[in-house]
Amino acid sequence: MINEENSSLCPVSEALKVIGGKWRLQIIYEIGDQKRRFGELKRLIPSISEKMLIQELKNLVALGILRRKAYKEIPPRVEYSLTKHGEKVLPIIEHIKVFGNELISGMK
Repeated sequence: MINEENSSLCPVSEALKVIGGKWRLQIIYEIGDQKRRFGELKRLIPSISEKMLIQELKNLVALGILRRKAYKEIPPRVEYSLTKHGEKVLPIIEHIKVFGNELISGMK
């Protein structure tokens, strides 16, 4: 049943609140079906600043897209992985990847 307060919400706008922005899709893509540590993500996305990566990881965890697991070790170890909700974004990214490859092919 649709809540009357939410009946005017645009599904695309709501999705973009979660996965929009410059870095979120790339972070989700790089994590994929693996567990990734912060340093790995920084190496995989070298153009993102450390501050922005930290901020986006926190946001994606808060939105339920990523899971953060901290191990009680010295030095501390933290791993990020996709939640079930986050895994739903992977097919979207695959479509974007295909579209991007078509654009690149058209430029040749």
